[in-house]
Amino acid sequence: MTHQPGLPAKVAVLGAGSWGTTFAKVVADAHPQIQVSLWARRAEVAKEINEFHLNSQYLRDLRLPENLAASADVAAVLADAPLVVLAVPAQSLRAQLQAFRPLLAPGAVVVSLMKGLERGTDARMSQVISEELQLPQERIAVISGPNLAMEIARKEPTASVVACTDPEVAQWIAAVCTASYFRPYTNTDVVGVEIGGIVKNVIALSVGICDGKHMGDNTKASVITRGLAETTRLAVSLGAEAETMAGLAGLGDLVATCASPLSRNHTAGRLLGEGLTLDEVNQRMTQTAEGIKSGRAVLDLATQMGVEMPITEAVVAVLEGSLSVEELAPRLLTRELKSEGGQQL
Repeated sequence: MTHQPGLPAKVAVLGAGSWGTTFAKVVADAHPQIQVSLWARRAEVAKEINEFHLNSQYLRDLRLPENLAASADVAAVLADAPLVVLAVPAQSLRAQLQAFRPLLAPGAVVVSLMKGLERGTDARMSQVISEELQLPQERIAVISGPNLAMEIARKEPTASVVACTDPEVAQWIAAVCTASYFRPYTNTDVVGVEIGGIVKNVIALSVGICDGKHMGDNTKASVITRGLAETTRLAVSLGAEAETMAGLAGLGDLVATCASPLSRNHTAGRLLGEGLTLDEVNQRMTQTAEGIKSGRAVLDLATQMGVEMPITEAVVAVLEGSLSVEELAPRLLTRELKSEGGQQL
């Protein structure tokens, strides 16, 4: 472990969207003695947080803790922060990291809250962080799980996973974000935790489309179960542990994202199922539905690894206009007939 043990005096969170703000709130609620510094891209968001302790665009009227302050000055937010948490859009991460790199405190540990694959490179966010910040693996962690931001911001109990190749670093981060309503578990399977968080967005789009088309619970349960199977196939092919997919970062996150009306990806899928075009869906959504952005990258990665992902393939075909929503349903469960058990996932 490369940094001092014990709680940090300051935690920097970059990205004042719903999940970034909520995670900053978790840390601030957990430890009133920690200064939580939140970077907001827009000065008016930082002003509202500082003056009224609100981020009304994303968290409505939920009051934020006194020890959480915001700034549009990223250098001020990053100054002397031994723990840096990233919650920016996945597709803009690489360019932003180039600006952040000279501002990082020496020895800082960087945590990714992002659930996406970079288009064009098919890279996971921890890989992008490693490349752009030139950090060793033990200074990069990811947090994933059933993390619907609004529920957590309302202090509704949830569990999550902190993954880092160094178990001591994972434990340190977990201690920082353990609140009465937020219970992090630790794991060293960074690949599995990230892939679970990425692919579930694509599966949630398909479940949302099923809802928009008024399909039944049997259909949705089948898609969720087979979606977990194809997520597991991809994760294991990349070196992840199959057991991770049965835990919070796999099954837990998948169920929450596929079932909840708070899920952006489920909502986007439902709107597509109701007949809206992709452009209309994007106009209607106030926040990024990451599955729309990452779907193609997931499919490209699966093709590269020789992994069959029929649900992902069908969803990407809908997103790219080569398959209609009406044609999606028969495609969701199309694989050759075989046994469900053993290696036949």
